[in-house]
Amino acid sequence: MENYYLVFGNPLGGINFMSKIGEKPVVLSSTVNLTIDNNKVNIKGPQGEMFFDVPKKLTLIKEGNNLIIKRNNNDKKVKSLHGLYRQLLGNAISGVEKPWEKKLEVVGTGYTVKLQGENLVFKIGYSHLVTFKKQPGIKYKVEGNNKVTVEGYDKQMVGQVAYQIKMIRKPDVYKGKGIRYLGEKLRIKPGKKAKAAGTAA
Repeated sequence: MENYYLVFGNPLGGINFMSKIGEKPVVLSSTVNLTIDNNKVNIKGPQGEMFFDVPKKLTLIKEGNNLIIKRNNNDKKVKSLHGLYRQLLGNAISGVEKPWEKKLEVVGTGYTVKLQGENLVFKIGYSHLVTFKKQPGIKYKVEGNNKVTVEGYDKQMVGQVAYQIKMIRKPDVYKGKGIRYLGEKLRIKPGKKAKAAGTAA
């Protein structure tokens, strides 16, 4: 089990959550342990452990198996913080119990991916193999030789790592070869030959 410390210097980050989200209590399962000490929150479960520094403008109350988050006033920024931290804490509580995941697929003739220890190794059309190392709090699974699952208790980190993997070889806009999210729909552009044929017709 790995620990991950999460601190937000600018918790708004341009995200505007409706305050109604913040009013919904977060339900804690029996496998998740949550402690609050002067707005410092520790969330621990089977998958890992996360820590949050919650702004003093919010009040955290643990009642039975519910976490309730209240705001101290109705200022617009405080309302945004209210919804944001409800979302972040809810995601963390879910993630330490059951990991978040993001799936990708490798598309292209001869393009493959495999696990080597805890790292991913891609054969992706370059003159060399590409190794993507294990990231803190993240696990990889490979299905066959072309599908990857990124797993972790931190939803934000899972999304970030999956994006970094995709950027190893972005899908080609003409043939679609590369790394994409599983089920992602691509807009394939016609090549020069197809354009020329269309013009001639």
